[in-house]
Amino acid sequence: MAETPYPKLLPLPLLLLLLHFPFSASIIPIGSVLYAFGSNQNQSWSSPNDNFSVSFLPSSSPNSFLAAISFAGNVPIWSAGTVDSRGSLRLFPSGSLRLTNGSNTTVWDSGTDTLGVVSASIEDSGNFILLNSRNITVWSSFDHPTDTIVQSQNLTAGQLLRSGPYSFQLEKSGNLTLRWNNSTIYWNQELNSSNLSSPSLGLQTNGAVSIFDSTLRGGGGAETIYSDDYGEGNNNTFRFLKLDDDGNLRIYSSGIRNNGLVTSHWSALANQCLVYGYCGSFGICSYNDTNPICSCPSRNFDVIDVSDRRKGCKRKIELSDCSVSATMMTLDHTRLITNVDDDSVSFAGGSSCRSNCLANGSCVASVSTSDGSGNCWQKQPGSFFTGYQNSSVPSTSYIKVCGPVLLNRPLVPRRGGDGNSSRVELWIVAVAVVVGLVGLVVVEVCLWWCCCRKDSSFGALSPHYTLLEYASGAPVQFSYKELQRCTKTFKEKLGGGGFGVVYRGVLANRTVVAVKQLEGIEQGEKQFRMEVATISSTHHLNLVRLIGFCSEGRHRLLVYEFMRNGSLDSFLFNTDSGKLLTWEYRFNIALGTAKGITYLHEECRDCIVHCDIKPENILVDDNHTAKVSDFGLAKLLNPKDNRYNKNMSSVRGTRGYLAPEWLANLAVTSKSDVYSYGMVLLEIVSGRRNFDVSEKTNHKKFSIWAYDEFEKGNTEAVLDRRLAADQTVDMEQVRRMVQTSFWCIQEQPLQRPTMGKVVQMLEGITAMNKPPRPKTLSEASFSGNSVGTSHGSMLGGSGPTRSSSSSATRSFQTMGITSSGPASTRISEGSLLGSQGVVL
Repeated sequence: MAETPYPKLLPLPLLLLLLHFPFSASIIPIGSVLYAFGSNQNQSWSSPNDNFSVSFLPSSSPNSFLAAISFAGNVPIWSAGTVDSRGSLRLFPSGSLRLTNGSNTTVWDSGTDTLGVVSASIEDSGNFILLNSRNITVWSSFDHPTDTIVQSQNLTAGQLLRSGPYSFQLEKSGNLTLRWNNSTIYWNQELNSSNLSSPSLGLQTNGAVSIFDSTLRGGGGAETIYSDDYGEGNNNTFRFLKLDDDGNLRIYSSGIRNNGLVTSHWSALANQCLVYGYCGSFGICSYNDTNPICSCPSRNFDVIDVSDRRKGCKRKIELSDCSVSATMMTLDHTRLITNVDDDSVSFAGGSSCRSNCLANGSCVASVSTSDGSGNCWQKQPGSFFTGYQNSSVPSTSYIKVCGPVLLNRPLVPRRGGDGNSSRVELWIVAVAVVVGLVGLVVVEVCLWWCCCRKDSSFGALSPHYTLLEYASGAPVQFSYKELQRCTKTFKEKLGGGGFGVVYRGVLANRTVVAVKQLEGIEQGEKQFRMEVATISSTHHLNLVRLIGFCSEGRHRLLVYEFMRNGSLDSFLFNTDSGKLLTWEYRFNIALGTAKGITYLHEECRDCIVHCDIKPENILVDDNHTAKVSDFGLAKLLNPKDNRYNKNMSSVRGTRGYLAPEWLANLAVTSKSDVYSYGMVLLEIVSGRRNFDVSEKTNHKKFSIWAYDEFEKGNTEAVLDRRLAADQTVDMEQVRRMVQTSFWCIQEQPLQRPTMGKVVQMLEGITAMNKPPRPKTLSEASFSGNSVGTSHGSMLGGSGPTRSSSSSATRSFQTMGITSSGPASTRISEGSLLGSQGVVL
């Protein structure tokens, strides 16, 4: 128990207050004190339900203790600060709650000396309050959050969660932002409402984070974030939202009777390296298996603190002290992240970007992007910049150093006299022996399978093995004869496309399948199997599932689940009234397709670019759910150069849906799929091919005519006339879909949103400005080294020139991050995760 030295005679107001509360209440009288360490260790002030307590917890620093409110005795949800072992937390007679060090130095004070505090209490919700003689709360921990909010606690506009240099804030517009040093925004969840009066944020018991305001849904809330255990749990599940010291915002949950064991169920940034400043200045963030690691760019730099590599690096020799001429060090697949105000931008190739910075005395580093924009970003002296290195990053960075360049050594065990290296070598030998034995067993099993699986004595095992393999979700390997048999010698043709013809088939277990006979596939056996493994590992509600494959001789076939309703084009362009899709179905198909493509682009291990998005490759199941097919059949983005072979003979897409960069022999990225999707989106709304030209469209290409009508405010003219009597038509959804489609079909890839952003635009989460007029192919001008000079912004204004500041602002806003005030700075060009708002 806490030491509570009562005076001999209690003041009458305090006596009345104590009599007013039932004995189950947790009343902490004036004079109560908690000590950090010593004979009174393990003391605490507890809530009536014993779930929360105020106590000292061991800190990460030796011989220091954290004064905190904690859940289950070890999960801090609020803290006053850290003190030494002789520190204490005391409720003084003056009414002030004060944390002091062993030297009696004040570390933290509630500032309630003049508010008439007579007692304190910790409630069952975890809220610690100070009360006056009239039982009115004059101070509470919920109103002064530190790095965490819990269920039933609200965070209002202007309040911050803070952890080191990082802060989390709800802005007046309803936007949620993560900032570094109170200025640089590196994550932004947008609501973008100008009509909010006094928004507040709360974590619901179901795992959703909601924004509340009297102007939202009749005073209700707008759910903006969902944990992955949304809707699960019960009254014994405790959830909290915390800004961790690594700069990431996470939702945690724990069972009340789970001894304080917590599990993360959502994080603002899935890639920790995208947290601005995570590895400090000059630090390069990369991943070692599943964990982020910080390192210096080369041996021309030293780690500032070897015990904490997140503090960054420093030059061994400053550029001003070079005894020899400076040179540029190359970092492949690396992007340096800085404030946009510290950057200047130009158009240059990799070698020019490197040499221009070397010749420029006011440039200390540069970044050459390989995303088709041709941008070269130069970093100025005094800039704080950190880096992200990954094989999928489409950028090369150059840092100016005093020569010669000293590359980092590979990480190998050091030899020494302490015997550690010998033990490591023995461990490696042991592992090698075990791996070798396992490898021999695998080889023997494979030889048995190849030699004996066709033997009649093993024939009875084949159907059971196939059924087991199918049930496990792994791709089943079929022989060519099996697929000939199940398709009745490829008799019933379902359709065809750029990759081959599709036939209907029935497996031995009576499962109806679609068998695609691939054409023009030149990969060898090993490469084909690797690509099949990649396709089969993608599982999403809006993707067609791969059941199996055949790779036998020159035959290459894929076996997919069967969709009875066929493809979307049979619904959109069919005059049969029985197949007319209602507006509700159309909107859900458009949204589902966008989510499926988003999964391919942003949630797979490697970005999968479809290259042939069109209605014929969007299948519809019995519940009218969209299923994207033929994904992964185009070559996966090469992580080494992020480009395809763009010879015209290799173009597999369909005219009318091909992005301009295909035809201009420019880099092909995931933004090419965005263009194709935009054309499909327009067709879903209108029920007409995007390239139709008729008298009704004034002899213009339909997409151009549709924009003219949209610009006039006549969105109804774009809508399929067959939906005139459809009661499910929502004109606000129609307007959003049409507006989104025009953003998607912009000429420049950089102007198009990511598919993750498209989903938000369709759902109405992201507000949109008017898109620029899409150009026809005859209007578009492309070259290998330059792009047009008119660049609109999806979420902000644009300028007619390509100055460094306007370009940076345009690109930054295009990726969905807007400035929230004059004190804010924004991060420079490019984005790896558009929906998360990190711009590199």
